[in-house]
Amino acid sequence: MNIASTFAGTLKRMPRAAVVTISIFVFAGVFAPLLASHDPNAQDLLIAGEGPSAAHWLGVDHLGRDTLSRLIMAARTSLVGVCLVLALAHSIGIAIGTIAGYRRGWTDEILMRIVDVGLAIPSLIVSLAVIGVFGASYWNMILALALAWWPGSARISRAVAVNVMNRPHMEALRVLGASPLRIYFVHLLPATLGAVLVYATADAGAVALAIATLSFLGLGIQPPTPEWGQMLVDALPYLEADPRQVMLPGIALTFAVIGFNILGEAVALNRVPKPLSSALLASRRRVTALWTREPAK
Repeated sequence: MNIASTFAGTLKRMPRAAVVTISIFVFAGVFAPLLASHDPNAQDLLIAGEGPSAAHWLGVDHLGRDTLSRLIMAARTSLVGVCLVLALAHSIGIAIGTIAGYRRGWTDEILMRIVDVGLAIPSLIVSLAVIGVFGASYWNMILALALAWWPGSARISRAVAVNVMNRPHMEALRVLGASPLRIYFVHLLPATLGAVLVYATADAGAVALAIATLSFLGLGIQPPTPEWGQMLVDALPYLEADPRQVMLPGIALTFAVIGFNILGEAVALNRVPKPLSSALLASRRRVTALWTREPAK
């Protein structure tokens, strides 16, 4: 109930443009097999490089593959990748952060120093190091990005957990004899989840961009799987002859990242207490003055 109410409260005043953009991205990713009119990997060299037509609304690429179908399937690839990275990273981060905030003491100090080391190293460097050790593949990319993203989630989780543990009802639970496991799983973890998971939208855009970056470098999603970064690097040799092949995946990636960033910023701002307006302040001052005015003698 806490998680549902937290999400409902944070999604009430979201920017419409960002919500529409992300809704289109999610819709395309979920229903990609139904929306794609052609096999995204089917090649037809006889029509390679042709522009938009009735059969291919956005044209075809240098191998004769339908561009629109590949863009739609690339949205699915990115959506699944973003969800997997965020789920794994936040699971690790929330577990470590809540344990540190619950145990405190030396446990908190040791875990937070590990988190500080993780935050000090750029995420791309961590990802490249993990992929360099395990090799370039889809699942290694997911693991690499999750290991690069969990420290931030752990830091936020620890701060929220400390705040929850300092509330009076948590001390009352200890006095009443509640077991540590019950306090952690029933009272602390749900309260922390509701406050932390709303920040996942702020990370989604950066994760989508990181997936495209690693694929562009040849270290992430491998061809022929459609992915925006992979489509960009495939189309670079044809930039001057047919810039459409480079612009379309770039535009799709740009809109998705901007949409997630705007949505994440709105979520973060909605959780910050807003100052009272001047009219409301004046009204409160008048009410206070009426109540504190001395009665006439």
